[in-house]
Amino acid sequence: MEPLFSIITVTWNAGQVIGPTLQSVQDQTFTDYEYIVMDGASTDDTLDRVRAAGISSTRLFSERDKGLYDAMNKAIDCARGRYLIFLNAGDSFASSDSLGRLARASEDAPGVIYGQTQLVDASRKVVGARHLRAPKHLTADSFKRGMLVCHQAFVARRDIVTHYDLKYKYSADYDWCIKVLMKSQHNAYVGKEPIISFLTDGLTDKHHKASLKERFNIMCHYYGTMPTVWRHVTFVPRYALNKLRRKFAK
Repeated sequence: MEPLFSIITVTWNAGQVIGPTLQSVQDQTFTDYEYIVMDGASTDDTLDRVRAAGISSTRLFSERDKGLYDAMNKAIDCARGRYLIFLNAGDSFASSDSLGRLARASEDAPGVIYGQTQLVDASRKVVGARHLRAPKHLTADSFKRGMLVCHQAFVARRDIVTHYDLKYKYSADYDWCIKVLMKSQHNAYVGKEPIISFLTDGLTDKHHKASLKERFNIMCHYYGTMPTVWRHVTFVPRYALNKLRRKFAK
């Protein structure tokens, strides 16, 4: 019998950050899941930590891949669960009932189950909410305004997903989520309490500009070039406000 969820963690030399991820999976009170760890041939103690965690439903794979999204595609191909959850190494479920909340929202078979994300630092202290908030009602058009739902808090039904497009090096998850939403007939929101804790070190992603460029091109593809350009003009105040918040938070 297939499990309700396939929880997927892609790793490569993640020994220093994977502990809280493993613990949060182990702590879930809802247990109808398989745990897939798709490792890229790590040379540190990542594999030892995964094995030592002793999560009974773990399926561990370790082989070279072509990067994050290639590894995610491999995980999709071997997943057995009805829904897919991509939980990055270092990230975690926000509480022991996160999976239970997602399960309760799955009763009428929505295409996507989703919720809010909180940011945590290396000590697992909550440092705030994600600056983009998940809306109560989600459609493909919602992503015109950016990736309103964090990828880790975006739980997709496996029968409507596709592979990640490997032509995108940094924003294939954004493209993937839009494709899933375009196939979904209805989606389920689990409420304002966060379901995912996202690890942040407060540093700017070194690929941030390249990621934004890819995301802009994806927006143009799905939503039109001129509407996307105009929408980005309206993003400027939001960007400036977030920059000020980061400055004064230091």
